[in-house]
Amino acid sequence: MRNLQLFRYVDAVARTGSIRRAAEELAITPSALNRRILALEEEMGVELFERLGRGVRLSTAGELSIHSFRRQLAEADQLRSRIADLSGLRRGHVSIACSQALLPYFIPEQIHLYQADFPDVTFRVQIKDGAEAADSLSNYGADFAIVFEAMRSADFDTLISVPQTIHAVMARDHPLAQHSSVKLSDCAYYDLALPPHSYAVRRLLEGYANRMSMRLRPAVEADSYVLLRNFAGRGKAIAFELEIGVPPGEIDPSLVSLPLSVPNRYDGSLYLVQLKGRTLSVAAARFAQQIREGLVQRFERPAQ
Repeated sequence: MRNLQLFRYVDAVARTGSIRRAAEELAITPSALNRRILALEEEMGVELFERLGRGVRLSTAGELSIHSFRRQLAEADQLRSRIADLSGLRRGHVSIACSQALLPYFIPEQIHLYQADFPDVTFRVQIKDGAEAADSLSNYGADFAIVFEAMRSADFDTLISVPQTIHAVMARDHPLAQHSSVKLSDCAYYDLALPPHSYAVRRLLEGYANRMSMRLRPAVEADSYVLLRNFAGRGKAIAFELEIGVPPGEIDPSLVSLPLSVPNRYDGSLYLVQLKGRTLSVAAARFAQQIREGLVQRFERPAQ
């Protein structure tokens, strides 16, 4: 158990890049944390961190060690969760990496439903997609991920994928708001509020626009869907979001969300993914199953 505590110290310093910030997170003094890291380095005979002017970063030895430390921490959490489940305590901790579109409605709803039955289970939600989500899974920073991009590496298992239509979001008094769906060419006549090119939604829109010999010129570009949506709601601009982020009857009543009419290959899918070969804790496995059922119930299309 002493080693596990030391591994948590190393993990916190590696994640934050700072002895001071890690100490705040761990509720100990920076000097005490630094002494423990130095003692572990002396015991191992290597420096785990390079001390920089404004923080620290993992050394080569630290990069090799951190994966093992995090795996052992994950296995310990898994064991504690199983023991708690056997004793009826139903405790545990679940860490999720997910695309931003799931944050406003789907993830809060699912956590609330889960904690209604298991109130002692705690959660950590990280906004990560693509390579960042893959790194979080590989480093045991997340139990599973829900992302809008397929992880094609052999290191990951896709538990389920469900289709997602891109929706155009606009003010309720927008000239296009009375339509049942809209075309990208119709939207292009108005100011566009778009996420950056690093987002899969933007890349899908750009791919379709290129096929149609169109250029998308955003009036506003931001990595916050909340900002983009609120900007669109204040005028005639149009934002775009996955349908899971704009559930009917739940978004701001001043906004309208309409499916974007594009060929199927320019739609995408949400993927529920975990690290291949990793056995999740009881709490995480149970929550992953709830997420799977929720996605299927809401988004799986009937076979044609």
